[in-house]
Amino acid sequence: MKRLLVISLSLATSLATPVLPEDWTGAYAGFSFGYADADGPDGSGGDDFGLGAHIGYDRDFGNFVLGGELEYNHLSLSLGDGEGTLDGIASVKLRGGYDFGSALGYVVVGAARADASADNDTAAVYGIGVAYPIGDRLIISGEALRQEFDDVTRSNGTLDTNVFNLRTSFRF
Repeated sequence: MKRLLVISLSLATSLATPVLPEDWTGAYAGFSFGYADADGPDGSGGDDFGLGAHIGYDRDFGNFVLGGELEYNHLSLSLGDGEGTLDGIASVKLRGGYDFGSALGYVVVGAARADASADNDTAAVYGIGVAYPIGDRLIISGEALRQEFDDVTRSNGTLDTNVFNLRTSFRF
């Protein structure tokens, strides 16, 4: 009975221990697998899966984390209706977030460059994400980003894109 009480108290104590905040300071690089959805002029658009790479740096200020990142998503997204293809999106992003202990919730703002068969364009990028560390060096995360490009289709209309990525990053 005494042994059961000791085990129960040990388990209750370990479950009641507060989650220590993660130290997010440092450089990281990684890969992503995602889904892109594009809506263009006159009902054109499409969706496709993509692969990407990213590199960045975060600085932890206690509960607040601020960082910057470069990212590229390779796509083969046919826009249909003779509008061409969206081949990739490169982004320069600032991100700021709140350290929830074992996870980081963040918002993203920055600039994105569309590489399309008809033309290229630069637009604002914004979105949200959540990151979760697995050990000291590995981070898994998810991100939802939005861009609104002008003049990247053959009819020179607006192309609204949403990109959803699952990411794996390695700290160094």
